[in-house]
Amino acid sequence: MTRLYLDASAIIYMLEGHPHFGDPTQRRVLQHLEESTAKVVTSRISRLECRVRPLRDGNPGLLAEYERFFVGDRLELMDVTTETIERATDLRARYRFKSVDALHLATAIEHGAAGVLTGDPAWRRCDEVAASH
Repeated sequence: MTRLYLDASAIIYMLEGHPHFGDPTQRRVLQHLEESTAKVVTSRISRLECRVRPLRDGNPGLLAEYERFFVGDRLELMDVTTETIERATDLRARYRFKSVDALHLATAIEHGAAGVLTGDPAWRRCDEVAASH
């Protein structure tokens, strides 16, 4: 089984139709899912990050789109574990990532993601997983 990790920005690009990144991100995810055993992976942190704006703006339609995405059968929603925290601490120290970015990357690595989709080009500094945006 191959896993593709999505950070919150990639999910937002897809669901909110970002003018430059929405379609390419969606195509990349759909291409990945063409393999019958492929999964998309993200952290519960992404769920938090994605739902803030629709909740703040009182946008129930967009909030419902996020809710449907996060219960998809080809999505694995991962918890932040003690092991994830330890790996994130190491990544933050070595690469000087923000804590939330280190947690996303650690989650991807801990769960064997073949790559990550992100809006942050700085993630390419991480040698442990291939990042693209």
